[in-house]
Amino acid sequence: HTYIHTYIHTYIHTYIHTYIHTYIHTYIHTYIHTYIHTYIHTYIHTYIHTYIHTYIHTYIHTYIHTYIHTYIHTYIHTYIHTYIHTYIHTYIHTYIHTYIHTYIHTYIHTYIHTYIHTYIHTYIHTCIHT
Repeated sequence: HTYIHTYIHTYIHTYIHTYIHTYIHTYIHTYIHTYIHTYIHTYIHTYIHTYIHTYIHTYIHTYIHTYIHTYIHTYIHTYIHTYIHTYIHTYIHTYIHTYIHTYIHTYIHTYIHTYIHTYIHTYIHTCIHT
């Protein structure tokens, strides 16, 4: 009885201990592994995603902003410069051309008319007088 009792007790104890130990060890190992894996994966995923998103967004925003600003600035500056230059050139050219043409035309017309008038008048006067 004592022998059997001791044997059974030892056997059950050993079995339960071994089983529980194995089970707990496996469970804890699996749990910790899963937890760490999940945590690391989630963390890394979140971190990388956030970092990449932020970086790309910042980069794109900066790039686009710089590009657009530079482009628009250059374009507007070039356009305004070209426009003003063309406008001023055209205006001045047209104005000067028109002015000079009008002036010369008026001057020559007046001069010729005056000269011819004076000449004819003098000539007629001289002829009549003589």
